[in-house]
Amino acid sequence: MSVLVTGGAGFIGSHFVRTLLAGGYPELDGSSVTVLDKLTYAGNPANLPLGDPRLHLVVGDVCDEQLLARVVPGHTDVVHFAAESHVDRSLRDPAAFARSNVGGTQVLLDACVTARVGRFVQVSTDEVYGSIDDGAWTEDWPLAPNSPYAAAKAGGDLMARAYWRTHGLDVRITRCGNNYGPHQHPEKLIPSFVTKLLQGMPAPLYGDGRHVREWIHVDDHCRAIATVLAGGRAGGIYNVGGGTEMANRDIANRLATLCGVSPGLIRPAPDRKGHDRRYALNGDKLRDELGFRPRVRFDDGLAQTVRWYADNTAWWMPLLSGSAPGLSGAVR
Repeated sequence: MSVLVTGGAGFIGSHFVRTLLAGGYPELDGSSVTVLDKLTYAGNPANLPLGDPRLHLVVGDVCDEQLLARVVPGHTDVVHFAAESHVDRSLRDPAAFARSNVGGTQVLLDACVTARVGRFVQVSTDEVYGSIDDGAWTEDWPLAPNSPYAAAKAGGDLMARAYWRTHGLDVRITRCGNNYGPHQHPEKLIPSFVTKLLQGMPAPLYGDGRHVREWIHVDDHCRAIATVLAGGRAGGIYNVGGGTEMANRDIANRLATLCGVSPGLIRPAPDRKGHDRRYALNGDKLRDELGFRPRVRFDDGLAQTVRWYADNTAWWMPLLSGSAPGLSGAVR
C-alpha cells in the first residue's frame, strides 16, 4: 500500500504518519507514506520522522492542480487532513478557509478520480453539525455550521460525498471532537493554556467558560481513522466520539493544577463571535460496525500532554515567536 497524507506535518496528520510508520496500525503495516503539506505556521517538519526510508515529503498546496497531477498517481489511498482549522482565524479571513477546505478538497478529489485512487478518507469535525443543547449527534444529523471554519469543512464533506455519488470514488468521512496531545500548535485551547501557565502568564478564557466540548486523545482519533480506512464502507460517515464532555473552565482549572500554578491566572476574556455552546457526538456506529473504542483515559492523557509540553519547550517556544523551522521548495 502507498498512502498519501495531506496536511501530514500538522498536529493530527503527523501523529497518524508517525504511528503508521512505527507499525501502530496492523491493517496498514508495511505501507509507504507520502506527506503533502504546505508547511504553513501549523505544519512543522520536526513533527515527522524524515529519516524513515518509507516516508516521502512533498511541500506544496492541495489547491495546486499541476502538483497533484504529479503527486497523486501511484497511491492506493489518500487520507485528507489538510485544512485551515482555527475558528478565530476563520473569523478574520474566511476566504482562506473556503479556498483550502472546499476548493482544495475538490481539486484533490478530482486528482484522485483521474488517478483511480482506491480509498479516500475525508477527515472532518463535529463542528459541521453546529451546536447541540442536549443529546448527541448521529451521522444523519443535518449540517448546521456556525463559523466560517465549520462551514468550509461542511462544504468539503459535501464535495467528498458528491464525488462518491457522481464518480464512484470510495470516500469515507470521519467527524471527530476536540483533539489533544503532544505536538499541537499553541493556538489551540489546551496547548494555549499550558504554554502560558508554564511561563506564569495569565491565560484568557472566553466568556463564562461554560462552553462544553467533547475531548479525545489524538492517538485514539488517528486509530479511528486507520480503522475507517481499512474497514469502513464507501460513502460511509463515522462520528469519532471521545466520550469525555467538559466545560472549558473546568479544563482550564485542571490545567492550572497540572502546571502547578494558581487558578487565578485564568482570566475572563470577551467571548468569541458565534461561539457554539456544546458539542457531543454519538459514536455508536463506529463502535458497532468496526469495533472502535477510545483507549486513552482523559485524566491520564491530559497529564501526559502537560508533561510533554513541560519537557519540550524547545519545540513550542519557536512557534510562539514565529521562528519555527521550515523547508523551502519541494522535496521530491
